[in-house]
Amino acid sequence: MLAERRRINVHLPQGYGESLRRFPVLYMPDGGIDEDFPHVVRTVDSLVAIGAIPPMIVVGVPNTERRRDLTGPTRVSSDSTIAPHVGRSGAFRQFFRQELIPTIDARYATTRERAIIGESLAGLFVVETLLREPLLFDRYVAFDPSLWWNGGALVDSASTLLSWFTPAIGAKRLYVASSRDDIRDETTRLAGVLTLSAPKELSWLYERRPELTHGTIFAALEARGLVAVLSASR
Repeated sequence: MLAERRRINVHLPQGYGESLRRFPVLYMPDGGIDEDFPHVVRTVDSLVAIGAIPPMIVVGVPNTERRRDLTGPTRVSSDSTIAPHVGRSGAFRQFFRQELIPTIDARYATTRERAIIGESLAGLFVVETLLREPLLFDRYVAFDPSLWWNGGALVDSASTLLSWFTPAIGAKRLYVASSRDDIRDETTRLAGVLTLSAPKELSWLYERRPELTHGTIFAALEARGLVAVLSASR
């Protein structure tokens, strides 16, 4: 789908392979060893150890052209200047759907339960995926999603996209949080749309955390976000 080779990082839970047990999968863009993969794995393992979330496989997708893969098309000229290529999130989602997820399911003992986590542009990709292709994942976590992209068009269309949800998509969970650096407060605007238009199939939680910055929000809230969407008790 992407016309290039992609390295994929996979972390298996403790005890994997010792029984016939199968595991849910947490996927993450920005999933390189020098990106967010190591600290997310540590957080997942610590939450599993205390019984806050079930054991799971973590799959990280390192970046090659981050701004190309994590952004949708834009009509805002300044957006197009941030990188040589932008606007290919649809192709990146197709890569997940047609290549990555089937490969992980074929090679590892997975269940059909899938989650995705991301921050900034990866958070934009998470929210866009929930709204445009909700069947791809069951649980969604986004920190400071870059909803300013394309002049906030994704938030503008959120009510319409949510109206297309049907019981057939199954239960979905979303945790989204913003820091004081949220540009134009677009995440709060999204929360307003969710308050008015979220279907019964979607359980969601929004937190605005002005004491945090864009650089600190992921590390500060990743455990909280994962528990919010992955805890069996919720």
